[in-house]
Amino acid sequence: MTTKKLLEMQQINKSFGNGLSKVHVLHNLNFTAAAGQLNLILGPSGSGKSTFLTIAGGLQSPSSGQVKLAGQVLTELSAKQRDSLRLNQIGFVLQSYNLLPYLKVSDQFALVDRIKPANNLSPTELASLLDELGIAELIDKYPAELSGGQNQRVAIARALYPNPPIILADEPTAALDSQRVEQVGQLFADLAHTEQKAVIIVTHDLRLKRFADQINEIKDGQLLPTVINH
Repeated sequence: MTTKKLLEMQQINKSFGNGLSKVHVLHNLNFTAAAGQLNLILGPSGSGKSTFLTIAGGLQSPSSGQVKLAGQVLTELSAKQRDSLRLNQIGFVLQSYNLLPYLKVSDQFALVDRIKPANNLSPTELASLLDELGIAELIDKYPAELSGGQNQRVAIARALYPNPPIILADEPTAALDSQRVEQVGQLFADLAHTEQKAVIIVTHDLRLKRFADQINEIKDGQLLPTVINH
């Protein structure tokens, strides 16, 4: 059985600034994520994890190298085509949550329906997801009324609602206690293995290691494989 590659990054370099102020964040980085795998990218703050993730999702471009998403090379697409590809192929879970403060939790999902009307989770599937994340009773609340951990779980649910084949998550468990980490880690693992999604999580949370199929570590802008010991 051939494993379907959903994300390929080849010889990725990323620099910021010029001259003496130039900072080389990523160095000749190569990475592949396949359907059915949960990939963990470990590294401390400032190691380049978030830069890696935003380049992987086409939110910013590398200084050099190639990113291929769902078989399409990003640099060969127009801005409109890249936007469409992200909308239909990627679920982002960002550290900032990116919830709209003037919308109740239920309306965050209704907004997704307006932007992407088809192929989202069914009402039954969404209800099950909200229940699994322990946020079903929060649907009439605004983000300002929620704790950091609750907002984080709402952000996870909203990213999963469009049913994307690729999930990119930036520190999705940072505000969660150990019990919630177990639930969220198992949810991501089930999505990868049962739904055949490619899940990529960048984090410094070692509690997620046991859920991973592939673990890499970013050190000094380079991606290194690590041994998995479950």
